[in-house]
Amino acid sequence: MVPREIIKKVKLIELRTRNLVNDVFSGEYHSVFKGVGIEFSEVREYQYGDDIRTIDWNVTARFGKPYVKVFNEERELNVVLAIDLSGSQYFGTFEKFKNEIATEICALLAFSAIKNNDKVGLLIFTDKIEKFIPPRKGRGNGFRVLREILFFNPESKSTNISVAIEYLIRVLKRRSIIFLISDFVDDGFYKPLRILNRKHDVVALRLYDRREKELFPAGLVRMYDVETGEEAWIDLRDSKSLELYKSFVEQKREEFIKETRKMKLDVVDIETGKSYIESLVRFFRLRALKYKA
Repeated sequence: MVPREIIKKVKLIELRTRNLVNDVFSGEYHSVFKGVGIEFSEVREYQYGDDIRTIDWNVTARFGKPYVKVFNEERELNVVLAIDLSGSQYFGTFEKFKNEIATEICALLAFSAIKNNDKVGLLIFTDKIEKFIPPRKGRGNGFRVLREILFFNPESKSTNISVAIEYLIRVLKRRSIIFLISDFVDDGFYKPLRILNRKHDVVALRLYDRREKELFPAGLVRMYDVETGEEAWIDLRDSKSLELYKSFVEQKREEFIKETRKMKLDVVDIETGKSYIESLVRFFRLRALKYKA
């Protein structure tokens, strides 16, 4: 049984995202993510301006005048929401934690996909595969995906993004759109990510909090690593320590930018203290322009 408070949360998030899906994201989503191919629809008589490569020579020979094949876009897509629910996601210094923002983004993407009659699946991961729901159609499946994210209690707190990527490479036989949602605070995942991006249409949504980028001189502070459980006292009045930390974080960020650009991966940066809606809309519009170019 799903607890009543989880059902309330699901309904609240669905209500919150419904207008956004109807007014903004549904149209943007449809124009950006194209069908996986084309399917035959009918044969009709040739009209001026038709592509001669579509002429059906068998039918043309039978009737003594040119006929062309008509194709429609095969619209139905596989959409997979791959969400990192390791310990570092349960952090935020503003109104919401990273995992709460990730949940709302999943709701927007799931209901946008469903409105466009696409299939939606879910992968929850930490340093292992915690839960996988194969892509399915229907609004009920969208609610199930949302319930799982809200209700799920991961067994592990550590992160291993490579495990999730390699799993998707194995199980997804059909080309899919994969939204990989994480803070990407991990190492060694770029090679499998490159392979996944060649096989599928991958969009990385990188969540971060401003306080993860730069600490402030708060004096002697006890730091706790939510993923390893390690604790340490750190003197944040020490300017050298602050600079070393800032340099390390910046180096990891630059590495992520460099590697994802090399593989031409779409990346959306989402900061906890700012509107994720603006970031997503900007991404959709820039990607739509790229398709038109």
